[in-house]
Amino acid sequence: MLQPFAMRFSARLPHDGHRRIQPRMYTIAALYHFTRFDDPAALKPALLELCIAEDVTGTLLLAGEGINGTIAGPRAGIDKVIAHLRALPGCSDLEWKEATSEQAPFGRMKVRLKREIVTMGQPDVDPRARVGHYVDPQDWNELISAPDVAVIDTRNDYEVAIGTFDGAVDPKTGSFGEFPAWWEANKERFHNKRIAMFCTGGIRCEKSTNFLLGQGVEDVYHLKGGILRYLEEVPADESTWQGDCFVFDNRVSVGHGLKEGPHMLCHGCRRPILPEDTCRPEYEAGVSCHNCAEETSEEDKNRFRERQKQMALARARGA
Repeated sequence: MLQPFAMRFSARLPHDGHRRIQPRMYTIAALYHFTRFDDPAALKPALLELCIAEDVTGTLLLAGEGINGTIAGPRAGIDKVIAHLRALPGCSDLEWKEATSEQAPFGRMKVRLKREIVTMGQPDVDPRARVGHYVDPQDWNELISAPDVAVIDTRNDYEVAIGTFDGAVDPKTGSFGEFPAWWEANKERFHNKRIAMFCTGGIRCEKSTNFLLGQGVEDVYHLKGGILRYLEEVPADESTWQGDCFVFDNRVSVGHGLKEGPHMLCHGCRRPILPEDTCRPEYEAGVSCHNCAEETSEEDKNRFRERQKQMALARARGA
């Protein structure tokens, strides 16, 4: 007779005689903060050193306009890194969102210097000056159900494809930098409408709402804390969210309650796919999927195959 899943899982856990060893839990912290850094490069060495010392991995982006990224590690390590970040100039009120995972979400730590912490390519956009009205997750459903409100998803097309809010407009942009041109071409569709915008964690909406205000749109709103906070705080039976939310770590997607979703990542194009997509003829692990098989050259695919080979060799060495 088959054992219940919980019993089967417990039986596989390592133990040291009488005491079961609990699986290691990783705390995941997603964060961003707009502030002025006069010399972002000067902040990098100490931040990277601290992350490495505390066994924290992930990616943090530093720019003159602030910081953005997602990190993961032991509880104590994340606490120390967050404390360090909040001590940086103008970051005392930095906020972050947390989740947990039994799997390491990232392989290494990277601190990168960028021109923008989220690339929009609009030098006049400044979220520190003004942004749209924040809407708490508990109030979001009421707002977007109003007949005079247009709801716009500011994420990339591959993110929207696996989940979005009921009735949301998909700009079908391949990158956030395409949003201003999309708005210019489509703004007449939204005449006399209030605009409600959302994204994964809120950072893109800081810029997109400032952009629309600069374009003369008077009533602009955005979901406070983004989709992640909505999925965390709004019960599934009250939700207007459909599907899963793409996240930029090894979980790939999450659903209500921030439970890990079914998706995996094609390492050829970095788009989310479902396990059954690996049975399609276009799929080759680490090389291509049905989304990108026709987008890359044979030279690209051979390069990806060599990368896969080197990764397999590294795993075999325990690296």
